Formats: sequence, structure tokens, C-alpha cells
Amino acid sequence: MAKKRDYYEILGVSRDASEAEIKKAYKQKAWEYHPDRNPGNKEAEERFKEASEAYAVLSDPEKRRQYDMYGHEGPSGVGFQGFSGIDDIFSQFGDIFDNLFGGRFGGGFGDVFRSSRGTDLRAAVELTFEEAVWGTTKEIRVKRNVTCSTCRGTGAKPGTSEKICPTCGGRGQVIRSQGFFMIGTTCPTCRGQGRVIRHKCPDCRGAGLVPREEKLQVNIPAGVDDGQTLRLSGKGEPSTPGGPPGNLYVELHVTPDPRFKRDGADLLTEVNVSFPKAALGGEVRVPTLEGEKVIEIEPGTQPGTVRVLRGEGVPRLGGHGRGDLLIRCNVVVPKHLNERQRELLEELAALEGEEVQEERGFFGRKRRR
Repeated sequence: MAKKRDYYEILGVSRDASEAEIKKAYKQKAWEYHPDRNPGNKEAEERFKEASEAYAVLSDPEKRRQYDMYGHEGPSGVGFQGFSGIDDIFSQFGDIFDNLFGGRFGGGFGDVFRSSRGTDLRAAVELTFEEAVWGTTKEIRVKRNVTCSTCRGTGAKPGTSEKICPTCGGRGQVIRSQGFFMIGTTCPTCRGQGRVIRHKCPDCRGAGLVPREEKLQVNIPAGVDDGQTLRLSGKGEPSTPGGPPGNLYVELHVTPDPRFKRDGADLLTEVNVSFPKAALGGEVRVPTLEGEKVIEIEPGTQPGTVRVLRGEGVPRLGGHGRGDLLIRCNVVVPKHLNERQRELLEELAALEGEEVQEERGFFGRKRRR
């Protein structure tokens, strides 16, 4: 497999390029390598796909951040899987191509621009903390329109067929002149479809689609975080006639774990350390993603000291290792002392030259020494 080129190099922009500069560069590449300007040119088609993938990543702040950190594997961790084909590209960046070629039907660029993309859908998935960390597969139910099995999406009654619209001649547009200009408007008869149905399918009533609840398997990559969204290309509603399907966007909701606070791929946990152990050193048990672990506490550990266990945090999206586990030590000072404990601490204070408060008497008086 050929090694992917750098996205910034593909678009010809610097790594600190603004969003506007990236969009402008993509428009230039899209115009240069557009399939309708280069019919039959496979190299131009590949360049067009390459530029579109680069723009899809660099125009999205989160995908761009992941790419800058982890390279080409980074964006896959936030649900980006590239494009399924030319139609998928057109459906994603339709506004750009509208501007480039003077409207959906302008410039003689064929039916690709006339076919609208299917509706995008959204769904939500609840994940436990462990599922988000290690990845999992979830089954979700999605209510969406699907292609009618009776008419196979044509909308026409079986045994009949749709006809070319007599008003626009199948173009989906009515052209009229105004001075020196030719202005196109959506055909009122076929509403831009270019065809009309005389005898509608009894099941879908001419829509070509019928509602249905479906079960879908969603692969959750390791290392996802609360609030992130996965894009499942082509899993939205189908389009009629002939356009690419919409996408399904799955929003992730992660139940927090009371043991950990998360910052990207790093985790923070806290452990209580007794005063003698903080002073003299010893062992404490701390929670990790793989279960409890014993770590050594250095003599003289101060309150708030942070120990770092490298590579024991959350797997990074894209498979580039793991973050770190940070352990904050909370030194616990006892609130209630027995007589012997008090004597020992008073002796220690005396050795240190510290003035300490004596135990209160019956009338609340305090004696100092």
C-alpha cells in the first residue's frame, strides 16, 4: 500500500494555516482535479479524493488536532474513516461545489449534482468508563426510512415506471432568459427530480422510502471520551433517486468513574497516606485500570506530591500507546490521638523546637509548652 502523503502538503498550506486558507486551497485543488473536468483520468480522480480527505480532516478542529498529534491514524479515533467514493465527497461538500460550479445544476456537471444526499441521522450511546477506555461493540436501534422493497425505491407502482418530466425535459430545472443572463429555477412539476410518477407505489405512496426500525452494530474504538461523536458513513437515510445515503452520527455519553479524573489520555487518582508513612516512607495501594497496584512512598512525602506511572493511562486514539496515571498523595493528619500518640508527637515537636498546643482542660483552657 502506498504511503499516504502529508495532508498539509497535499493542499499546499502551512501547518499553521487558518481555516479560510485551508478552504481556499481545497477549492483550488477540487477545481483542478474535479472528475468532470478530467473525464477518464484516474490519476486526477485519485488526487481529487486525496485532496478531499485532507480537507475533511484539516477543516475540522478536533480531527486536525488528532492528526497533528498522531498523524494519519489520529482522525480514525474520532470516527473519521475517509470516503466511500466520489458521491460521498460530493454529498459532504455540496456547498463548496455549488459555489465552484455556479449552483447544483449549473455548468453542465451532470446528475451527480442533481441527486441530493439522504438525510443524516443522530443517535446516542451510553458507555461505562471501562468500555470507553478499552473499546467495545454496541448495538443501537435506529428509526429511519429505508428503500421500499415493493418498488425498489422508484416510487412507481410495480409494472409501471416513472416518466421524464414534460416541463423540464428531465433536467430538474427550468431555464429562462433575463437580459444577457440565463437563470435556472427548480422545476415546479417534478420539484427538481427530472422525472414524474403517474402511478404511485401503494406501499410508499411514491416516496420510494418506508419507515423502519433497524439494529446496527457500532464499533467503539479504545480511548474515546465523553461527548465525542462517531460518524458512520452511509448509515443514514437513503436518497431518491440515485443520490448517496446520509450519515449516522453517534454521540457518546460516558459514565464517569469515581476513582479517576480524566484529561485526554491521562488519568488522575488520589491516595491517602498516613502522617507516619509520609514521613518515614512505605507502601500504599492505588487503583489502576488493571486493578489495584502497590507503589512505594518515599520518605518525606509532602501533601499534594504527585507520582507518575508512565503508560498506565487511557489508550490513545489511533493506537499510539497510552497516557499516564498521575497519583496525588493526600497526607492524612489524625484528628483524635490517644495518650501515647500525643506524647510521641509532643516529644517530636520538642526535638524540632516547635511550640504546640496542649490538650484542652475541663474549662477549655489551653496550656502551651
